[in-house]
Amino acid sequence: MKLEGHQKRLTIFVGEADRHGHTPLATEIVQRAHTAGLAGASVFRGVEGFGASNHIHTTRILSLSDDLPMAIIIVDTEARIRPFLAELDDLITEGLVIVEDVEVVKYVGRGHEGNP
Repeated sequence: MKLEGHQKRLTIFVGEADRHGHTPLATEIVQRAHTAGLAGASVFRGVEGFGASNHIHTTRILSLSDDLPMAIIIVDTEARIRPFLAELDDLITEGLVIVEDVEVVKYVGRGHEGNP
């Protein structure tokens, strides 16, 4: 897949303890993004944060948390991102979903570094 120029970044903030059935929510979102044919998805685990509940989750030793913030980031065309938002309606009961304009400078998969 070729992806460059002006695209969309979908960022989904959830908690590490959030689930869809027995599956971690971040894992479910990545699996659905893959099934939808999106260009890629990455999950990042935060070390500290708070959201709408106003409760601070942290990795600091005196207040270890099992519900750290997670960010799932997906970059693709608007034509692929917008329909995927409907998938999130079934999944996100708590969290934040944002869509931003980004400029893709380079997008190359492994084994394709020398190919135009």
